[in-house]
Order: sequence, then structure tokens, then C-alpha cells
Amino acid sequence: MLRRHFAEASATQAAFADDPTNLEAVERFIDLAARTLEAGGRLLVCGNGGSMADAMHFAAEWTGRFRRDRRALPALALSDPVEITAIANDLGFEHVFSRQVEAHAQAGDLLVLLSTSGDSANLARAAEQAKAMNVLTVALLGRGGGKLLPLVDVPIVVPRAPNADGVQEVHIQVLHACIEALEHELGLESTSES
Repeated sequence: MLRRHFAEASATQAAFADDPTNLEAVERFIDLAARTLEAGGRLLVCGNGGSMADAMHFAAEWTGRFRRDRRALPALALSDPVEITAIANDLGFEHVFSRQVEAHAQAGDLLVLLSTSGDSANLARAAEQAKAMNVLTVALLGRGGGKLLPLVDVPIVVPRAPNADGVQEVHIQVLHACIEALEHELGLESTSES
């Protein structure tokens, strides 16, 4: 059982990496994130459940550090439980991210949406709100991309994963690859004194 689990995870990652369309989409994600940060914009990230945990992790790597000591970079996970529950209670759960995009995003920012199915109504509304505000969007998706696929500027779809956990494992690899590439591409210098 353990061997099967790791073999399946390896096969999912290999299928993703072997598809040139996926690698091109990740490069577009890196380029958009670099242009956003260089122009003084910020990265906003959202997702449900485990994908929200990944969104928080991604934002923390920017405001904290990844592999290099460097200045903090502006990233925000739309994950505040007070905001989420207030919006859900007053307007409905499908609005929890779109309202936060409306409140926090500005033209020139980049919204990153994480969804293993691509069919979350709250993420679709967030993508639509971003488009109305001239905020570019990247979505990390699974299972063919779902309803989010046509709503975003850069879809990145995990092509082969029978379960949500396999999709999330590739998503976190993509997020880490983006951070590593940008730390290098932006020439972020160490802030530590040596």
C-alpha cells in the first residue's frame, strides 16, 4: 500500500512535468508574479479547505522567507476567519472570496486561486470580481479545470490525479517552484548581515 501511494504520487508529478503546456503555464505564472511584484502590486491567494492551507503557506513564503534571506514581499491569503464567517453569514458562502477581492485587490495585483476540482462557486465569483477590477488571475486546478478554467488568465491543470490529495501535492510543488524562480529572477538580495 505504501509503495502504491508513492508510485501514484510520482506518476502524477511525472505526468504534469511531461506536459509542455503545463510547464509553459507555470512559466507564465512566474512571469505574471514577477511583473506584479516589480510594479509594486501584490499577490492575493485563496482556496477552500486544504487549498486554503496551501494558500496560507504560499503567502507566508513571501512575507517570511523561502530559501533565501531577503526583504518581505507583499502577499495575502484571503483566509481571515472573521472576514470569511461575517461574509458567509451575511451574504452567503459563495461570496467569501469575491468580497475580499473587492475590498483588498487593486489593478496591478495578481489573484491566485487554488482548487482541486475547479468547480467552487466562491472561487468562480472571485475570478469574476478580479476580472471586473482588472486584476489578473492564475488558477491551479485539477480534474480538467472545471468551471474556473475559462474564467482565469492562466490556468494550470494537473492532468492526472485520481484524488484531491494528488492534485494538491502538485499544486504545492508549483507554488514552491514559483517562489524559487522568483527569488532568483528578481535578484532578491539577502537581508542578513554577513
